[in-house]
Amino acid sequence: MSPAPDERNRIRAAMNRILSGKPEHSNGALTIVALAAEAQVPRNALTQRHPDLKNDFYDQVRARGQMPDSERRLRQQVRRLKELRAADAEGIARLKADVEALVGALHQSVTENRVLRQKLSEGSGVVRVLPQRRDGDTTHPVRPI
Repeated sequence: MSPAPDERNRIRAAMNRILSGKPEHSNGALTIVALAAEAQVPRNALTQRHPDLKNDFYDQVRARGQMPDSERRLRQQVRRLKELRAADAEGIARLKADVEALVGALHQSVTENRVLRQKLSEGSGVVRVLPQRRDGDTTHPVRPI
């Protein structure tokens, strides 16, 4: 499909309407989609046939101290991703600390178990084997220590 002969003029007129806040055929958003709708041309007219007009539109938006909607959305997404990354880093730090604490507790238990087994094999000291509690078994109640 070949472009309409007045396509560039329609795009420029649409740019002026959107930038002046008086859109007639779109929602007036500062996006290429809105610009294409306002100019009543397909979006690829701006992205493929007239990228210079697309770039000019974004340059004019920035020159007025505004930010294109697509850039605003991307900046919001970047902000959210940075927050998630920071939260993940905190979670990872907590997990690393938990691992260190658990390794320490395991080491202590292994050491105590080794000492008790040694006492049991030497016959020195008093080591009693506690009865195993089976689920539902009330004959050997387990008391908290």
